Amino acid sequence: MPDAAVSSALTEHGAEFHRIAEAFVEMAERVRADGAFARVPSSDLEHVLTAAIKLYAAKAEAEEQFPAPVTAEKITPTEIVLVVSELLRAADISLFDLAMWYRRGTRS
Repeated sequence: MPDAAVSSALTEHGAEFHRIAEAFVEMAERVRADGAFARVPSSDLEHVLTAAIKLYAAKAEAEEQFPAPVTAEKITPTEIVLVVSELLRAADISLFDLAMWYRRGTRS
């Protein structure tokens, strides 16, 4: 069980992460609504996606749980397939490779 200082730091980190995540979501929704995609540098989006994926993977492995990485009601199948396809291309992962990993984790 963490001591009070560690528990306080975890709470602070969690609160800070939540604030930043909410700000990012708000900004992303504004950009989408305005159609101002050209104002978002692709390199910044790559940076954010890379960090989010690495954090999700590290947390899932550390906790041995694989929660849903997206809110299904807020994203379309087309959006998912578009991003997943580009992730696979970027990492040079074939569909055969993906099939071998597909059943690795179980949804909690």
